[in-house]
Amino acid sequence: MHVLLLKEPRDGESGIDPYIEELAAHGHTAALVPVLAFAFVSSNTLSDKMFQPEKHGGLIFTSPRAVEAVKMCLETQQRLEEWNKCVKDKWNARSIYVVGKATASLVRSLGLTPLGEDTGTAEVLARVIIEREDTNIPPLFFPCGSIKREVLPVALRESGVPLETLTVYQTAEHPDLEKNLRNYFTEQGVPASVAFFSPSGVKFCLEVVRRLSGEQLPQIKFAAIGPTTEEAMAAEGLRVTARRKSQRRDTSLQRYKKLSSNHPARIVPFVHFVLFICVIWFTFTFTLLVYSPESFVFCILANCAKSVL
Repeated sequence: MHVLLLKEPRDGESGIDPYIEELAAHGHTAALVPVLAFAFVSSNTLSDKMFQPEKHGGLIFTSPRAVEAVKMCLETQQRLEEWNKCVKDKWNARSIYVVGKATASLVRSLGLTPLGEDTGTAEVLARVIIEREDTNIPPLFFPCGSIKREVLPVALRESGVPLETLTVYQTAEHPDLEKNLRNYFTEQGVPASVAFFSPSGVKFCLEVVRRLSGEQLPQIKFAAIGPTTEEAMAAEGLRVTARRKSQRRDTSLQRYKKLSSNHPARIVPFVHFVLFICVIWFTFTFTLLVYSPESFVFCILANCAKSVL
C-alpha cells in the first residue's frame, strides 16, 4: 500500500525518516515530499537577545526551526565560548518552555533544560505557563516563525504574562513542491493514503493533490497529524479518515490521579465505566484493523507521531 507523507525531514537527523521506516517495517511503501522552505531572518537581533538573558523571564520554543535559528547565533567560536561559559547557565536559571520532543531535543543540544515537552500543543503549553509564571516577571522571549498561530501569545497576554516575540524565520512553499508531487503521481500513481502534518501542508498541497488525483480523489484516505492540521483540512471540506492528537496520554493519567484523590468514593464506578469504554474501543479498533488496511497504516502513523512529536 502506498502512503504519501507531506512533511519535512526531521531536523538534524540523517538516514531514513522514522515514519517511512516504521511503515516499511509493516510492509507499506511510503514516500516523503517536503512542503515548506525556510529563510532565517533577524539574526543580529536574535543574537543580541539570546546573550542578554537578564532582560527576560524565560524562553519559549514551539518549533525546531526556531531553535535552529538560535544555534546559528553560536556558530563563531567566540560566541560559543561565551555561551558555554556563562550565558546558558543564566538561561537555565529561568524557565525554558517547549512544545514537542523534537524541539526539546534541540534545546538540550544547546545545553538548556526544557520544560513542557509533553504538552503537545501551544494551547496546552500556554496553560502551563500561565499556571507557573507571575505577571510581574520580565517578558518571556518567544522566537517564532512568520506564520505562527496566535493562540499562545493571545492567551499569555490576556492573562497578564509579559511576552516579547521575534520572527526569526520566514516560511514559504517549497519551490519544487508541485514538481515533486507531479513526479510522485507519475511514478507511483494515486496513493492509497495521504498524511498531512501541518496547516501549511494543507494550504500548499491540497489543490495540487486534488488536481493530480482527478476522479480517484474519493478513494484516498486522508490522515491529520495534530489538531490544527485537522482543523485546516476540515475547513477545506476534506474528510479526515484518521487523526493523531498531539496531546499526551499522560494528561489523562494526571486527571485520573486528581479525580481519585479528590473523590475516592466515586472512583470505583468511574473505573468500571472507563474499562467498559476501553472494551468497546478495542473491539471497534480490532474490526477496523481486520477489514481496513488503511486503518492499520493510520495506527502506525499515530504510534510514530507519539515518539517523534
